[in-house]
Amino acid sequence: MKDLAGIVGVTKVTISRALNTPDQVSPETLRRVQEAIRDTGYVPNLLAGALASNRSKLIVALIPSLSGSVFQETTEAMTIALAAAGYQFLIGQSGYDESREDALLDAVIGRRPAGIVLTGVVHSPASRKRLAGAGVPIVETWDLTEAPIDMLVGFSHAQVGAAAARHLHARGGRRAAVITPNDRRALARSAAFVDTMAALTGRAVPVYPAPSPTHLGHGREALARVLGKHPDTDSIFCGADSLALGVLMEAGARGITVPQQLKVLGYGDVNFAAHTTPALTTIRVNGSRIGELAASMLIQRIEKADVATRVVDVGFEFIERAST
Repeated sequence: MKDLAGIVGVTKVTISRALNTPDQVSPETLRRVQEAIRDTGYVPNLLAGALASNRSKLIVALIPSLSGSVFQETTEAMTIALAAAGYQFLIGQSGYDESREDALLDAVIGRRPAGIVLTGVVHSPASRKRLAGAGVPIVETWDLTEAPIDMLVGFSHAQVGAAAARHLHARGGRRAAVITPNDRRALARSAAFVDTMAALTGRAVPVYPAPSPTHLGHGREALARVLGKHPDTDSIFCGADSLALGVLMEAGARGITVPQQLKVLGYGDVNFAAHTTPALTTIRVNGSRIGELAASMLIQRIEKADVATRVVDVGFEFIERAST
């Protein structure tokens, strides 16, 4: 900063303002500082700045999988909102294993971020204790609970599963099966589907789990197993659109018509869902809205403002297409 000040012909205080509060510097001075930064290749030491001001500008989010497209809208929305407010955003991949999240949280909390975003509401007792004592705002996302750690933006997976059962039953599904990822949130959807469909039809509903994160191959393999044991199956609820795509492909390969012989319902409304053959009926959650709200709530708390509602249910919607 001293070198930059000498190059530009201003004080170190002016350089600091140009880096941290550019609105307090004249446009011409800001232009000269930015030009000097480009010419010298200077990279501000964010850790040193945080120590000096006792205020971090780092937000950390833990998501299960970077390849899971259902989370992409959320991370993109948070990236945009946090950058606009002057915060840096770091993403960690926690997987679907509590021990992996525990290890990541140890590393994250030790770096004293300004805020933390978590996926889901199920954490180990040790992690909940660390998070509660971290002294930073925390937003849990993509689920609901009556006992959030701090703030929460999500929806009920049990309600999704129950609504999926009612949807397929209303369209003639009587001998249903479930193909689901084996993570906690997907299994909650599956359990609610099974209970609701069983109540509606008086029939047991077979469940076929697949490892998370799932892909279309899991869907093809699972449908083959379903039809091998339950050849009269007339409807499938897939806990991820990737599984539903595999089901549609396997059904086509076997000459099974959708939806006449087999109704297929997905979850996620990923970008290919509208372009499958037939187009996939699915359940959409507004991931962008989750990201925007999570970022807004964190910023308000960091800036010492009140958050009107600490728990927000964004709900979900059916996107009905040809597959049901």
